Amino acid sequence: MILLNPKRHERKYPDDASRQVMLKTIEFFESKGRGKVKADDRDRVWYADFLKFQSENKLFAQLLTPAQYGGGNEEYRWDTYRNCEFNEILAFYGLAYWYTWQVSILGLGPIWISKNEKVKQRTAQLLKEGGIFGFGLSEKEHGADIYSTEMMLVPQDDGTYRANGRKYYIGNGNEAALVSTLGKIRKPGEKETDKYERFVFFVVGSKHGRYEVVKNIVNSQSFVAEYALNDYPIYEDDLLAKGRDAWDMALNTVNIGKYNLGWASIGICTHAFYEAIDHASNRVLYGKHVTDFPHVRKLFVDAYCRLVAMKIFALRAADYIRTASPQDRRYLLYTPMVKMKVTTQGEEVIDLLWDVIAAKGFEKDMFFEMAARDIRALPKLEGTVHVNMALIIKFMRNYFFDPGEFPEISRVDAPRSDDFLFNQGPTKGLSDIQFHDFNIAYDSAALPNVGIFKEQIKLFKELLYASAMDPAAESQAEDIDFLLTLGELFTLVAYGQLIIEYRNLEPEQVSEDLLDQIFDFMVRDFSKFSLQLYSKTQSTPKQMAICLKMVKKPVVDQARYGRIWNEHVYALKGQYAMND
Repeated sequence: MILLNPKRHERKYPDDASRQVMLKTIEFFESKGRGKVKADDRDRVWYADFLKFQSENKLFAQLLTPAQYGGGNEEYRWDTYRNCEFNEILAFYGLAYWYTWQVSILGLGPIWISKNEKVKQRTAQLLKEGGIFGFGLSEKEHGADIYSTEMMLVPQDDGTYRANGRKYYIGNGNEAALVSTLGKIRKPGEKETDKYERFVFFVVGSKHGRYEVVKNIVNSQSFVAEYALNDYPIYEDDLLAKGRDAWDMALNTVNIGKYNLGWASIGICTHAFYEAIDHASNRVLYGKHVTDFPHVRKLFVDAYCRLVAMKIFALRAADYIRTASPQDRRYLLYTPMVKMKVTTQGEEVIDLLWDVIAAKGFEKDMFFEMAARDIRALPKLEGTVHVNMALIIKFMRNYFFDPGEFPEISRVDAPRSDDFLFNQGPTKGLSDIQFHDFNIAYDSAALPNVGIFKEQIKLFKELLYASAMDPAAESQAEDIDFLLTLGELFTLVAYGQLIIEYRNLEPEQVSEDLLDQIFDFMVRDFSKFSLQLYSKTQSTPKQMAICLKMVKKPVVDQARYGRIWNEHVYALKGQYAMND
């Protein structure tokens, strides 16, 4: 079964230690029970019990310590394949538990990327002691505009620095063993030679007397801090990087962390799906079970197919992360897609399920009540959907018109540390990155709706070519609203490509029926965005004509649809309910 079911957790693992991590985590939450999880959420209780559990079992230490700092213990490694599932399990039980893990990942990124061996060894020990970490990047007045960072390191006569400034929206900022902090070195009277030279990354401790926790800025279990550094003393041993290296460190850390957001959406939606199918299948209205109504079945089938697509796309993206190199940076398209596309699909899944269970989704004892609230957060973290789409668009030309040659990548689930994540190199040159020919995947799936989708792709390429030749191209390139919709269409092509690739590698998990039903919604989504592009103020008559041709109806197959309902969707009835 492709979806997580904690009560029937029979997945295969390359090593028993990984299996034990997952089983222990599931047991912790199932023993805690839904009632306590919900009560802690309502009362905004700091999750000290979970942090105590992970500390005692050294879970973060095992999962977030690169192998070379694990002291020879093979259980200690940064293994993306393994971390995917831990992401999913934590979010399955509550976003707050996932959040403390996620912001620890962000806080650790600059440390493991750095060349500061003293801080690395110290960090490995802090992880063994159960430490959590923070990532001090954003500021209240500037948000994601890190060019405008005001946190300052002031050089002192003795070669040290004093740090002054505030950071805002910093998870774990109340308890972090170390907070990786971005700032600038003040150089009075010196002319800057480039926009990067003054940047610096350094670490601070949240329990230091010069570190002030100003407040928790959110109304939740999580502590999302505003913190201030007030003449905090910084030594050379506290510095992680300077100049362009510090800038690249910030962006490369986000490359690592943003991928996890899609997995949080997958976990949340999976738990919500079990609740929704159980409620609807056991409820009788007007003499019929709710699941006997045709429109309800349609909502469930759509939600299920979207959820499966979310998961298999994210799984396939992990293969590209784990095989990345300076010569193969295709992951830089797929990680923002997991952050942007998977999380927005998560919102759609919850909306579809909510249309079925209606008022039940507000009840205080339902996990769904948390899911409906928390699913909205994920598209808005680690850069908005718009910021990530702007990044994705940089890859569009080479993706469609200049493919490269790459060896075929199979499933990458071996138990090893993904060291390239901490050696990604400069963050420039994105528009030069090449991708393998997407037609290889699409030509391998001779299915009706995949065929319709291929026709839409062909027309989209015609639109791109015609747009490039149009005098309006220059003004359209400056119109973010226009580009965002263009990017949605591009994203669907890459999304479908990796879904097919995963299916080709794991045919026992994704049948032809399921793949073609997934492309039923893909065709409809492509049509939706085509119509939106048609309606844009800047669209030209030529573009409008092609957009109308791209609006297509998926192939209807009632027998296939019935099999998906019976064998995949309704079959989940009664398969999971969290312990009370």
